[in-house]
Amino acid sequence: MRTALTIAGSDSCGGAGIQADIKTMTANGVYAMSAVTALTAQNTTGVSSIMEATPEFLADQLDRVFSDIFPDAVKIGMVSSTGLINTIADKLTEYKAKNIVLDPVMVATSGARLISEEAVGALCRRLIPLADIITPNIPEAEVLTGQQISSQEDMEKAAAEIYERFGCAVLLKGGHSINDANDFLVTSEGSCWLTGKRINNPNTHGTGCTLSSAIASNLAKGYPLKEAAGRAKEYISGALGAMLDLGKGSGPMDHGFDINSRFKD
Repeated sequence: MRTALTIAGSDSCGGAGIQADIKTMTANGVYAMSAVTALTAQNTTGVSSIMEATPEFLADQLDRVFSDIFPDAVKIGMVSSTGLINTIADKLTEYKAKNIVLDPVMVATSGARLISEEAVGALCRRLIPLADIITPNIPEAEVLTGQQISSQEDMEKAAAEIYERFGCAVLLKGGHSINDANDFLVTSEGSCWLTGKRINNPNTHGTGCTLSSAIASNLAKGYPLKEAAGRAKEYISGALGAMLDLGKGSGPMDHGFDINSRFKD
């Protein structure tokens, strides 16, 4: 069995963060492991408090994983402080980690900035250059390029600029009212649009976590980048299309929509 590691925060409501990552990796046929960057108290209506791990404890978690069950792929989610970013970069470099997928979580759906300018700088200097692919949404790509993105042509230019600047593949997610279900992919082999069907489901909590984890799972299994991203988009569509409806706010997807097991009955 292939393996994947998620380095991210915990979501107590289970729809995003390491909980979504582990569900996604399991559903996509790989063995999931985790290194927790922070604990959050949250539900479908919002986050009430966060308790961040220390860089030393995060380093210990990563040492335990890499020294025993070496991951075939690594997904990195929200990391909000420079100390944690440097720790992750140091450990991924030390262990020569492969198939690194970075979801550069910087801006909330509401538009609020989630990490400081200092942490953004560390992310750009230390982590993004280590990634095989990053998966920014439009507000995050605007932070990375300093340019407003308001059209498909803007998306193409921004993704190309990020690719040239950092030397990693980019999957720039549509959404945010530009073309909801279509993403633009830039790799060393060229660029293309990955089209998708818009699904009218308001319960989209954890879509970014889920997409990046699905890409990591497919890279762990040996799929090339374009196919890994395409398969991940299909998985997201299925999880949204299952129309799970839990909670009072923007609820989670059904990560297990395609799992058939006699133990589910």
